[in-house]
Parts: sequence; structure tokens; C-alpha cells
Amino acid sequence: MYIIGERINGMFKEVRRAIVEKDKQAIQNVALAQVKANAQALDLNVGPASDKPIEAMMWLVNTVREVTDVPLSIDSPKWEVQKEVVPNVPGRAIINSCKADEAELERYMGLAIENNASLIALTIDEKGVPADAEKRVELGALIATKAMECGLPMDSYFIDPIIIPVNAAPAAPANVLNALQQLRLLSSPPPQLLLGLSNVSQGCNERRLINRTYLVMALTAGMDSVILDPLDTELMNAGITTELLLQRTIYCDSFLEAYRMRGA
Repeated sequence: MYIIGERINGMFKEVRRAIVEKDKQAIQNVALAQVKANAQALDLNVGPASDKPIEAMMWLVNTVREVTDVPLSIDSPKWEVQKEVVPNVPGRAIINSCKADEAELERYMGLAIENNASLIALTIDEKGVPADAEKRVELGALIATKAMECGLPMDSYFIDPIIIPVNAAPAAPANVLNALQQLRLLSSPPPQLLLGLSNVSQGCNERRLINRTYLVMALTAGMDSVILDPLDTELMNAGITTELLLQRTIYCDSFLEAYRMRGA
């Protein structure tokens, strides 16, 4: 389970304040807490905190890079931000994200190759998020094919079949699980499959319970990478235990502690 920590996001009140006030210590504390909680990469999202997203994103990158060398996910839908920021990220960058459009894939994959970065590609086309599993798989196949054509290695991109809130689209969680199972059959070894987990519970009551349950289901269906809140201990325990039961880790009586010691 490759974990990308989601907490450095301008949608969170404290992070938004820190970006506005250029409070480096507050951002660095969140970064270090997530790495300590076994995040292997950190997602950086300016959100609504600044009307100068390039400047604010570079400030986040440099602030976080002062305290950790884990890969940094540059989370912005704006090409201008990705084009300016990704080449200036010290160490490994992850481009988050692009749509499954041939021209856009070529542009973003070119940027990833030029900068030795990874890419998160979404199964979204000009019509938006697919309503069913089949279209998600079709777009995932397009992503994988385009990566092969562009020369982007399989270990340098993630396919995200897009989970949307269950309160808005009750069929979406099951459709995404179906898509994950099918996407694993695209190649051998299979492509890296990722979800932005907390989207499934956006706007819902019992968000932590929904997230925890869906993490287990998605891991079982074949997801191997996830953007989540690593500071949610119960969520992490559920994921660690699922990995154990799927024989992705070896059992010992202190398996939770052993998993967490891997990043120590």
C-alpha cells in the first residue's frame, strides 16, 4: 500500500491559514506528522488559500522539502502550475493529475518524463466521470496504451478510476471496485491503481467509518496506492490489517507495530 498523505491542503482551515500567513512551522509539522504515520509521499494542494497558485505551490514545496525528502505530489488541475512547479521540485515529484484525453496525456506524460516525475492519470474524459465500470476500464486502457507509446515506465504512473461521494452517486463505490478488478488485468504486472479515498465520503455523516470500510474493500479489489489521512489511526490500522490478510505482509503478533516500524 503506497500511501500519499492528504493533509497539506488549503481546504483545511489551519493549512489555509498557514499558507496565507507563510507559517512554515505549521506546514512542516503537518508534513512530519504524516511521514511519521507512514506516508511515503505528500500531496500538496494550495486550494482556495491563494490567488497566486504557482507562487504558493512553490512556497509549499520548498517549505516541506526543508524537513523531508519523500516524493511531493503537486496537486493542481492547472497546466500552468504543473509546468512551472514540477521542474523546480527538489527530488521526486508526482504530477496530480491529468485526464484521459490523448492530447493531455501526451503533454503531461512528456512533462513527467522530462523531470523524472510520476503521474496520476484520471479516468475522466470530455464527458466527465464515467457512470459505470466499463468506461473507467476503457479510459484506463487508454492511459496505459498512451504511457507505452510515450515511453513512460509503468512504475511512473498511477491510474485513478475516480471515486465520487456515495451520497451523490450511490452506485459509484461498487462500480469503482469493479473497475479496479478489471484494471488489474490490463497487463502483467498490473498498473499501479490509486484512489483519493476521502472523496467517497465527502459531504456524508460518519465519514471516518465510510473511509475505513471503503479502504478495506478497495485494497481487496486491487488498489495498491491511496491518497488518505495517515493521521487517522483507525483508518491506517484497517489498511495494515487488510494488507496482512491479503498476504502482502507476514504475520506476527505485533504486526501493527512492525508495519509502522518500517518507516522509522
